Amino acid sequence: MAEQLSGPHRRGAVIVPAYNEAAVIERTLLPLGHAATEGYIELIVVPNGCTDDTAAVARRIPGVHVVELREGSKPAALNTGDRIATMWPRLYLDADIRISAGAVLAVLDRLARGDVLAARPEFRYAFDRSDPLVRSYYRARQRIPQREPILWGAGVYGLSRQGHARFGSFPDLTGDDLFVDSLFDADEKSVVRTEPAVVTTPTDVGSLLAILRRSHRGGTEARVVDRSRVRRTGPATARAVLRSIRGPGSAGDAAVYIAVALAARRGALHPNVPWERDESSREPR
Repeated sequence: MAEQLSGPHRRGAVIVPAYNEAAVIERTLLPLGHAATEGYIELIVVPNGCTDDTAAVARRIPGVHVVELREGSKPAALNTGDRIATMWPRLYLDADIRISAGAVLAVLDRLARGDVLAARPEFRYAFDRSDPLVRSYYRARQRIPQREPILWGAGVYGLSRQGHARFGSFPDLTGDDLFVDSLFDADEKSVVRTEPAVVTTPTDVGSLLAILRRSHRGGTEARVVDRSRVRRTGPATARAVLRSIRGPGSAGDAAVYIAVALAARRGALHPNVPWERDESSREPR
């Protein structure tokens, strides 16, 4: 059943880069298709370098505009979506993230007010299918307090036209969300209180380490671009995890978090490791 929507049309664009996401992209796009067909949003999907049926699955969803790229490059896909989109503000959404049309419109409307340049919705982790160590890691991660709004980690963030002008086009970096987050001060960003987006976690520790190693490499790339704004967060995060210990079980969660984080950081230092992602969370559910 389509979500009931109200308010003016043409509220903004949603750009979805997708690489071999045939197993999950339908669940991402279906909640947004009605908003697109009714004219509330532009919904642009950019499959890039795919060897599966990602594009065909996306085209089956009414309201979706699909543009394929032969090259497998998320930055190229984001920039292609920007060239095609006509509406502002814009939301950039990973193809494996679940989000409601209402949450999308809430973020776009927040940006349209003009007092912030970047925003994202709240999000939650879905780890019911994950093994105990992965669940422990994410329970500890959820307890870390955020002193200021951050854009990374949710798989979705939005920019106003003015915010996007701060960098012009997406650079060839692994961590686009970390790069974008580094461009804005705390008072220029917002986390919108709305229905949370859903981030499906890896199911096993090996898959978790893969995405954490990629995240560390993305952070390293972003620091090369602007060392003054992208800081190393490892020691501060470890202290925050330890301070968050409250009640039975939380100490064990904290120990797992720190052990996994250290293992991922060591793994990220090895040269010539190929681009990694988690395949376990993309299994049909």
